[in-house]
Amino acid sequence: MTDLLFDLKKIVTDIVLPPVSPLLLIVCGLLLMRRRLRLAQVLAWSGVVALTLCSLPIASPLLIRLIGVPSGLSSDRAAAAQAVVVLGAGRQVAAEYGGETVSALTLERVRYGARLAKERQLPLLLSGGTVYRGTPESLLMDQALRQSFASQARWIEQRSRDTHQNARYSAAILKSAGIRTVLLVTHDMHQRRSIAEFGAAGIEAVCAPVTMVASRVSGGAIHYLPNAVSFRVNVLLLHEILGNFMVWLDRD
Repeated sequence: MTDLLFDLKKIVTDIVLPPVSPLLLIVCGLLLMRRRLRLAQVLAWSGVVALTLCSLPIASPLLIRLIGVPSGLSSDRAAAAQAVVVLGAGRQVAAEYGGETVSALTLERVRYGARLAKERQLPLLLSGGTVYRGTPESLLMDQALRQSFASQARWIEQRSRDTHQNARYSAAILKSAGIRTVLLVTHDMHQRRSIAEFGAAGIEAVCAPVTMVASRVSGGAIHYLPNAVSFRVNVLLLHEILGNFMVWLDRD
């Protein structure tokens, strides 16, 4: 039943988020064109507008403000941390690495986590399993850590499939080692949700955010033109907004 609910959650998320939801509006509008012209036009144009807005660079900083991301590492709170935790953000197949390796987003997190662990002389925990199949993300993260940053994790959590499980399984490892406060490394847009999940699992997580590309968009006319990169970033941000809403429902 747990796996069924997990799969159902993934399906519903994909349907709610762009591009599926705007495309469904457009398709419904086209199908109703002969019978309900006005409704059809409203639905179709709503889908077009939604896709356009999701593709605009200017939408990214607005969505980031809506999420309420932290602005950087709090040095005062960081002093109490007993370990560094890095959350996975996906993997990919790359021929140059002979198969699976970490995604670009995961690599950004691993790099910053390695730096924090070295500077503060703290042990490192890598968290990330497999959503459906393949090599657990945490094992690929540890491989990248050793090969590219001459560092190694003390703990590897490889069972989790989402942020909730990241927190739950990581907390069990940390508590058994007597650790209650950690520096949590993930992207700024993901911090609010991940900190809430770790807090619910009994671990105080201090923000150690990696800056998302959405907060570094340039100005000028191109700022108002739709593009594929902005679409990808904005969908990730919308995913976080939906995730934060679900966490709020669970905590309410």
